[in-house]
Amino acid sequence: MSGATQDPPRPAPIDAAQVPCQGADNDVPPVASNAAQHDPIMTPGPLRVWLGAIFLSASSAAVAGALQVQVRNGAGKPMPGAVVFLESREARLAVKPGRDVRIAQIKKQFNPSVTVVPIGTPVEFPNLDTVRHHVYSFSQIKPFELKLYAGTPANPIVFDRAGIAVLGCNIHDSMAAWVVVVDTPYYARTAADGRATLDGVPPGNYRLRAWHVDLPVGAPASDDAVAVADVSTTAIVTLAEAPK
Repeated sequence: MSGATQDPPRPAPIDAAQVPCQGADNDVPPVASNAAQHDPIMTPGPLRVWLGAIFLSASSAAVAGALQVQVRNGAGKPMPGAVVFLESREARLAVKPGRDVRIAQIKKQFNPSVTVVPIGTPVEFPNLDTVRHHVYSFSQIKPFELKLYAGTPANPIVFDRAGIAVLGCNIHDSMAAWVVVVDTPYYARTAADGRATLDGVPPGNYRLRAWHVDLPVGAPASDDAVAVADVSTTAIVTLAEAPK
């Protein structure tokens, strides 16, 4: 256009709460407003996904409950060392194999005598004695043999089925141990007072299982329905011991 040029009109002050439009003549990317920083709908996509993941994780942790379990015998006395665990479809999906699990032979005994592992866990059997051992199990969930050996066998034994495996030594008949294989991440052993706490359990319906070495030979874990809430829940289990 011919003629004298005029200074362009000065732009009006920009409101900080407004998001500038990005047009063909504007190479400056839009700046998120204060509202966009706090409104998940207005938050940019990748950040919104990231914040959503944090929110879901925090929400899941916030609603997790705890189950207090008291295990007693028929006479009402506490049973220390009992294994308690919760089973459900969701629990099976959450289970992960354990790591660095060892059952040693010390002074011609298994140590520990009872071991609880999630399904799929490899277990090492180091021989710390000066004599050789022949460790075996004829249990249906995991039959195996570690023939006469000293030191630690090269390959651990992977317990890949749920249930109870009884261990022995073919050289020393007094040696015995038990491996309780569970298909759940929610398990514990009772203390001297017969109590155990299962923490971080999502609310829902479960099967509460309990087992103790003093049960009759071959007896399965007890099986009771239990509902876990988003607050602490208490359950009492009575186990019938084998006659002594």
